[in-house]
Amino acid sequence: MFVGALELDVMLGDVRSLKQKRSVLRPLLAEIRRRHEVAVAEAGHLDLHRRALIGVAAVAADSDRVRAVLDTCERLVAARPEVELLSARQRLLGPED
Repeated sequence: MFVGALELDVMLGDVRSLKQKRSVLRPLLAEIRRRHEVAVAEAGHLDLHRRALIGVAAVAADSDRVRAVLDTCERLVAARPEVELLSARQRLLGPED
């Protein structure tokens, strides 16, 4: 069994409140959940209006599948016009870890 984690640091567009931030993030997180069988949540920068840290976790029997799912999630976020992907970081844990 392999577990993968993806951290996406994003900058939001014209957002002036935490309520507007939620209105941008909520549909994005729902789309990631709907398209892939992953756990996803806002995991950082909770008090900042224009920044968000999105965490994605995936579990699969082989490492290639985990990496493919996380790569697809990263591309989905990068393609959204309302967010700018600042950085992405993947971690993979396997049976030896």
